[in-house]
Amino acid sequence: MDKIWLKHYPPDVPAEVSLSQYASLVGLLEESFKRYADLPAYKFMGHTVRFSEVDEASRAFAAYLQGQGLVKGDRVALMMPNVPQYPVAVAAVLRAGFVVVNVNPLYTPRELAHQLQDSGAKLIVVMENFAHTLQQCLHEVPTQKIVLTGLGDMLGFPKSLIVNTVVRHVKKMVPAYSLPQAVRFNAALSQGRRKRFTVAELGPDDLAVLQYTGGTTGVSKGAMLLHRNLVANVLQSEAWYLPALKKVPPGEQIHTVCALPLYHIFGFNINMMLSMRTGGCNILIANPRDLRSMFKDLARERFHSFPAVNTLFSAVVNHPQFASVDWSHLCLSVGGGMAVQSTTAQDWLSKTGCPLVEGYGLSETSPSVSCNPVDSTSYSGNIGLPLPNTEIALLDDDGHEVPPGSPGEIAVRGPQVMAGYWQRADESAASMTPDGFFRTGDIGTTDERGYFKIVDRKKDMILVSGFNVYPTEIEEVVSRMPQVMECAAVGVKDDKTGEAVKLVVVKRNPSLTEADVRAYCESNLTGYKRPRLIEFRAEMPKTNVGKILRRLLRDPV
Repeated sequence: MDKIWLKHYPPDVPAEVSLSQYASLVGLLEESFKRYADLPAYKFMGHTVRFSEVDEASRAFAAYLQGQGLVKGDRVALMMPNVPQYPVAVAAVLRAGFVVVNVNPLYTPRELAHQLQDSGAKLIVVMENFAHTLQQCLHEVPTQKIVLTGLGDMLGFPKSLIVNTVVRHVKKMVPAYSLPQAVRFNAALSQGRRKRFTVAELGPDDLAVLQYTGGTTGVSKGAMLLHRNLVANVLQSEAWYLPALKKVPPGEQIHTVCALPLYHIFGFNINMMLSMRTGGCNILIANPRDLRSMFKDLARERFHSFPAVNTLFSAVVNHPQFASVDWSHLCLSVGGGMAVQSTTAQDWLSKTGCPLVEGYGLSETSPSVSCNPVDSTSYSGNIGLPLPNTEIALLDDDGHEVPPGSPGEIAVRGPQVMAGYWQRADESAASMTPDGFFRTGDIGTTDERGYFKIVDRKKDMILVSGFNVYPTEIEEVVSRMPQVMECAAVGVKDDKTGEAVKLVVVKRNPSLTEADVRAYCESNLTGYKRPRLIEFRAEMPKTNVGKILRRLLRDPV
């Protein structure tokens, strides 16, 4: 394969990164705890948690977990938003030799039951705000050991007591539950401090994380991320981000806005693990939907890096409190998880002075696959160049590379690619080519420089009278209308054309009409790409990460 993209790498980025520095994520963690002991690791609600505190607390919690009868390789589920207890629990689970199962705290009882059953998790750490969900499915899952935590548990006395009291009794954010067998998080730490901790022997091929994803087909399944997969992606990302992060003054600690959920692989590796590697500090945002609280947190901080999804960048840059924050030190803004739209990127650059560079990745790839150069000065509309040690091919349905200029399924080969899907050998085999490329289910193209562009998800493509219509193209066009806040296109059944395009729009300006949208589409889209149906909504249905849930847009409101 002609790796033409290597000729267009920034000068400071190597084609290959040495990946043998750590035998496991635990080696990376142990080094960071020693090297950066006195530095802040996390800031949360005005409280600072240092690397040494994460070290001590995670060692105690690891000892507690080992005292619960778990053996190496057992799965431990973590169901919390961005609170300091999360990275402490992650470090503890890994140091003890167990496997992290990241759980979305907004799951329904049905979704939670599936994940706990499928993973076979023996223990769960859950924030009390979501304990009622666990209670409803506890009778049907193997997970019977429970550790409960409250929002303020690591804020120190008396702030922890005040925050937990307000959350429970003033804001009434903790629905009633009954889990009499549960142990409180701080009690577990106290027990662990009295127990002996045995360092687990781990190697590169040991399983570190089960990251659940819808994947390219069917029911949610666990991507098996080995220690070497996650270590590789931390080192690949570090090398790629260097041209931007070297702008941080020497001796100044890198501070990163952590609005991405840490239970999502983007936040897990790019916020938490990369900051562990570099000795950076994460500003934890527990609820990025609460923009007022988020601006309040950011107004008192000096930060340099902000990874997020397009919807959050758009919401932030259009918020009336945007000017209350000092953006002058920001030197790295990375968009992933969904397509970055040109209007968002342009607004972000004009208001912050920091380019918004789009990257691409998946749960199955730990997550990062490609990214635009972080010293870019303008929006490109593509997903950039493959990261060091990474290859991308575009394949047809038979697994052959497509001719230059033709769209094909994006396939990835590199050290960050998962070992397969947990207990799904058939799906694991179907997702890989004989020569080791992971088939992503995304359709892409590439140009003469080796820059890749997502055309759309294979399964989201709309077939109108035999013509392929890619929703991303329609959304990119319509989002340029100044009166449009957000939009999404989906396919719906049509008796004449097989499928038709339905466009859902959230207005920025209430005066926008259906006729306005249709006129704009007629000027910018060929006939078969134009929406047959146009629907206005007050807001889009989204995942907790901010991805628009297309499947919920097909039916009328």
